[in-house]
Amino acid sequence: MSFLDHIRACNAHDLSGFRPFELDGHTVGWVRHALAEALPGVDPGFVVTPDRLTVAPEIRDFEARSTLLGHAAAYLVERGTVKALRREYYPVLPQWGAEPLARLDRAAVGAFGIEAFGLHINGFVRDRTGGLQLWVGHRARDREVAPGQLDNLIAGGQPIGLTLAENLEKEAAEEAGLDAETARRAVPVGAISYTMETPAGLKRDRLFVYDLELPPGLIPVNTDGEVEAFELWPLDRVAESVRGTGDWKFNVNLVVTDFLIRHGWLTPENEPDYLEIACGLRR
Repeated sequence: MSFLDHIRACNAHDLSGFRPFELDGHTVGWVRHALAEALPGVDPGFVVTPDRLTVAPEIRDFEARSTLLGHAAAYLVERGTVKALRREYYPVLPQWGAEPLARLDRAAVGAFGIEAFGLHINGFVRDRTGGLQLWVGHRARDREVAPGQLDNLIAGGQPIGLTLAENLEKEAAEEAGLDAETARRAVPVGAISYTMETPAGLKRDRLFVYDLELPPGLIPVNTDGEVEAFELWPLDRVAESVRGTGDWKFNVNLVVTDFLIRHGWLTPENEPDYLEIACGLRR
C-alpha cells in the first residue's frame, strides 16, 4: 500500500458504463445504462434517450422532482441495489451553494451518481514539545460501512436543510461528545473530492475538511454508536498506518494524507509521489 494507492482506489471508475442524468439543463448525476432504461417503467416522469436520462418537461418544481426521485429510490430497494432507505435526504445541486433542484434519500445518491457533500474534522493535540497527535476513532463492528476500521474524530454527510456550521455542531456532539463552543473552534482548511465506482453506482463525494485543536485533557466520547473507542496517536504512527495498511476507512485515508501535507510531515523531499498525491486529493 501507499498514499497514492488510496487516492487511486477512491478514483477508480469507468464512465462508459453510465449516462448523464440532467435536471433543468444541468448534469447533476450519472446513472448506469440498465437503471436508466428501467426508470421510465417505474415512473413515466423519467425520460431516457441513448445519451442521457432526464425528466419530463412538465415536472419542474422542487417537490415534484423530489417525489419522482422518491419513486426511483423505492425501486432501488425493491431490486436490491440498496438495502433500505435512510430517511435522511441530500440536496441535488447543480453546484455547491446553488438552490437545490430536488432532494434524494441518502441511500440512493450513489445509484444516481449525485454529488454528495460532507465534512471531516481532524481532531488533534499538541504535546509538550509541540509535536502533533491525532485522535483516531475505531469504528463499531456493526457498521454497514467500514466496520472496525479507523476513522477521523468527526465525520458526516451534509443533509439538506442544515448549514455546514449547524451540521458540524450536530456531528461533533453525536460522534465525539463535544459541546457547540468547542465545535465552533474547528477551522475550515480546504476540501477533498473523488469519484469512485461502487456496486451501487458512482460515488461522487466532496468533503469539506476542518482542523480542530483540542486541549490535552479533553477525551472525546462517542454518543451515536458509530465508534467503539478513540485513541490519541502520534503523527508518525498515523502516517505509517495510512501508508502501510488498509486499516482506515477508504476516504479517511485521503483526509489524513491531506493533514500530513498541510502540517509538513509529507513533503516533496520525503515522498517521490508528492505532486501526484497533492493533486490527486482534489480530482
